[in-house]
Amino acid sequence: MPDILLELFSEEMPADIQISASENLKNLITDGFAGSEIFYSSATNFSTPQRLCVVIEGLSTQSKENIELKRGPKIDAPKRAVEGFAQSLGLTVDALTVEDDKKGKYYFATLSQPAVDTRDIASKIIENAILKLAWPKSMRWGSSRLRWVRPLKTILCILIDKNESEIVPVKIDNIIASNMTSGHRFMSPAKFVVNSFEEYEGNLRKNFVILNPKERLEIIWADANNLAFSQGLEIIEDKNLLAEVVGLVEWPVVLMGNVTKDYLDLPAEVLQTSMRKHQKFFSVLNVKTQKIEKFITVANVDTTDNGAMIIKGNQKVLDARLADGQFFFENDLRIAKEGGNVWVENLRKVIFHSKLGSQADRIQRIKGLAIKLAPYFNLKEDQVIKAVGFAKADLCSQMVNEFPELQGVMGKYYADEFGYDQEISLAVLEHYQPLGPSDAVPLSSLSIVVALADKLDLISSFWAINEKPTGSKDPFALRRAAIGIIRLILSSDLKFNLLELLDTEVVGKTIPMDEIIYFLHERLKFYLRSEGIRYDAIDACVEMPNSDDLVVLVKRITALDSFLQTKNGINLLSGFKRANNILIAEEKKDGVKYELDPELKFLKDPNEKKLYSALNDVKLKIKIDLKEENFTEAMSAMADLREPIDRFFKEVKVNDENQIIRRNRLCLLNNIKNVCCSVSNLNCIQESTK
Repeated sequence: MPDILLELFSEEMPADIQISASENLKNLITDGFAGSEIFYSSATNFSTPQRLCVVIEGLSTQSKENIELKRGPKIDAPKRAVEGFAQSLGLTVDALTVEDDKKGKYYFATLSQPAVDTRDIASKIIENAILKLAWPKSMRWGSSRLRWVRPLKTILCILIDKNESEIVPVKIDNIIASNMTSGHRFMSPAKFVVNSFEEYEGNLRKNFVILNPKERLEIIWADANNLAFSQGLEIIEDKNLLAEVVGLVEWPVVLMGNVTKDYLDLPAEVLQTSMRKHQKFFSVLNVKTQKIEKFITVANVDTTDNGAMIIKGNQKVLDARLADGQFFFENDLRIAKEGGNVWVENLRKVIFHSKLGSQADRIQRIKGLAIKLAPYFNLKEDQVIKAVGFAKADLCSQMVNEFPELQGVMGKYYADEFGYDQEISLAVLEHYQPLGPSDAVPLSSLSIVVALADKLDLISSFWAINEKPTGSKDPFALRRAAIGIIRLILSSDLKFNLLELLDTEVVGKTIPMDEIIYFLHERLKFYLRSEGIRYDAIDACVEMPNSDDLVVLVKRITALDSFLQTKNGINLLSGFKRANNILIAEEKKDGVKYELDPELKFLKDPNEKKLYSALNDVKLKIKIDLKEENFTEAMSAMADLREPIDRFFKEVKVNDENQIIRRNRLCLLNNIKNVCCSVSNLNCIQESTK
């Protein structure tokens, strides 16, 4: 069974898309083989800054022969119809056969697709895959028909069968596949012949290229940690940076340099951000001093001086960056000492959105919401006003202008410098949190209030001007803001009605409250599904009263989800569905609604009397439980209906010959529906859902 080895060698590709590109290339090729009914045992992809590699192992030697029987017109159809059917398939009428079908005798055509040798079809499949490979930012190079992220230079493509190999005739524009590749562009650029994957990977390693990105990652992380540990230091973990650096080097060489003493007193976040963003350096922490004193860089080449010149050059570039950072920080501190009034005033000139005004306008809206939220946390109004008033001030600082990702972080430093109490400083830092479903949620009451007000204003303002997320587009991160609102409310067990909190208007535009609640409910579904809550349990509860109180809503949802996992819950649901289905069918047939309460005097069977009594008892119990928001207890009370409902359907005939008794029993079924749906809308629940 043959194997195929494909390498696409290009100019250096962006680090963040290499692995996904190689994965997509593999999928395109394997889909092509599968579509041609050529089977394989395994497929693997690799990537380096300059190469995408796919290995398909255990290919079948040829495709499967397909025979298809295609039905045509009936035998009594017009002659032209039969001839047209045959011609459409490239056949004559004589080639057709007559076969019996369920509906009579028909003409049939036998279509045969002969087996195709893998060698004959591989080149077409691979060429199509290369041409179809999509990049986030692709372009044409010269007159090439290929859209590629960087100029494609060479193609290695061989079919390996036992101990022999042959070149697969792949051609893209003027690039013709060969059985040759080259090693490291600096240390070993000479070409060499490839006859197998083992030879390919081994010779690449000999020529200073490590093909597997997972191996490069492990080497970088292990060497970096060993280097730091040997000096009693600790690397600040940064998985995103590590993944990016893996895509920058083919031959990783880990080196350590020093942060110049003049810059050690800069905030750690400034050092880390500057090194990560501009130089792709890992920050190295001295645990004792809690200062970033060194950096780790990963070179792509071995040097005779053990990287001394590389470290020296990187040190020089880093010093220049940190000198700028120090200058910005010192200037910002002088303004912060005076209370940051210049920044606050300048926020009037910073446009938040053309339809929503400046950042200063937005701060006023956030203040209004925060003041409404303050009583829920027993916070003083003046404390809330101070926190909100300074929360966005660092947007006008030089440091945040240089490093936008340090919003809030620098604000805390500046709030501390002015002398704000720690709660206000912490609120300035944390009011952007949480940034997503896994980000930390603030614990301080003041931080929660400011963060929640910030996100509520974001949602309500953009809905007021009809700027909503559409499809995959969400330029203002409103979905993320909604998840933040949900997590803030649930983590603090904040019971309040959103509709009563939000203003009715923003910038003279009416806020569509129902749309906002619907949007939050949809994001709540997304969040709870990630927590393992079944989707139909969520749907069953969002339509219930008081659903804009998210804490109450989630309590109801979790109670229902737990109840549906019990035997009583499953059986009661089945009984409810049966009652509801009968009721719907009979109401449709009769053209009336059986919505009256059943009358005791028309209850003849002991089992329907028992059900009637149980419904009344449970109805009263549920009413009390719902008033006290004891949803678990309400579900438990509802479970008491299981046995009388089961017994009713076993012993009682609903469609009695006596129309009065029949009507009364249908009203009893309606009573079952009403009692069960008083806790949640069980019509939304699918019995088969696990």
